[in-house]
Amino acid sequence: MKKLVIAASLAALFSAGAALAETIKIGVTPGPHAQIMEQVKKVAAEKGLDLDILEFSDYVVPNQALADGDLQANSFQHQPYLDNQVKDRGFALVSVGQTVNFPMGIYSKKVKSLDELKNGASVAIPNDPTNGGRALLILADKGLIKLREGKGLKVSPADVVENPKNLTFAELDAAQLPRALDDVDASVINTNYALEAGLDPAKDPIAREGEKAPYINVIAVRAQDKDAPWVKTLVDSYHSVAVKDFVAKQFKGAVLAAW
Repeated sequence: MKKLVIAASLAALFSAGAALAETIKIGVTPGPHAQIMEQVKKVAAEKGLDLDILEFSDYVVPNQALADGDLQANSFQHQPYLDNQVKDRGFALVSVGQTVNFPMGIYSKKVKSLDELKNGASVAIPNDPTNGGRALLILADKGLIKLREGKGLKVSPADVVENPKNLTFAELDAAQLPRALDDVDASVINTNYALEAGLDPAKDPIAREGEKAPYINVIAVRAQDKDAPWVKTLVDSYHSVAVKDFVAKQFKGAVLAAW
C-alpha cells in the first residue's frame, strides 16, 4: 500500500511538472542571435519554458511570421528597425526586453583606411531603410559625407547633401554585403552577417560604429502577449548571468550585452 501511495505521488509530481512546461517558437537570424538563443534555451528549460528556435535568413520574414502567429517571439532586430516595420506594415508587435548590441563596421578588401578611398569609390550599404540609414550615419560620423539636417535616423542616399569624394552607394540585401566586398571599394556590414561570413567585427573593419543605444537589439512579441507569464520567463532567461558570460567569452567584444 505504501509503495502505491509513493508511486501515485511521483506520478502526480511528474504530471504537474509536465503541465507547467510550455513551448514557444522563437525566430532568430543565423550566427550570434541563434548561438545566444541556444544558451537562453538552456536557462529557460530550467524555468519550465521550452524554446523551439527557428532560423530565418533575412530581416523581413521573422516579423511577418510573428504577426501571423507562426512564432510567439523573435530576437534578431534593433528597436529602430522594429519601429519602422510597425509603422510601415502595421504589425501589432512590441519589444519586451533588450538583448545585445552589434556595432556596425565598414569593411574593405581594397583599402586599409577610409582616407584611402578614392574619388568615385563605391560603398555597399543595406537596402532596408533602417540599416541603410544607419550605415549612412556611420559614414557621416566619419566625415565622408554630410546628411540633410532634421532627418534623424531616417536617412537615405537622397539625403546626402555633401559628398566630397563622390561616393556611389550600392544598396544590397544585408545578407549579401560580405559577398560584395570583391566588387565594391567598401561595404558597411551588420555584425551578424560579418561573423557568418568569417569576418572578425572586432578587428577587420576599417571603421566601426560607436556603442549607440538606439541600435540595441530587442526581443519582440505580439502586443496581445506582452504580459503573458512566458514572456517574463524568456526575458529573465536572456538576462541571466550565464548568457551574459557566454556573450563576453564567445564574441570578445564583437557583440555586446545590453543588460
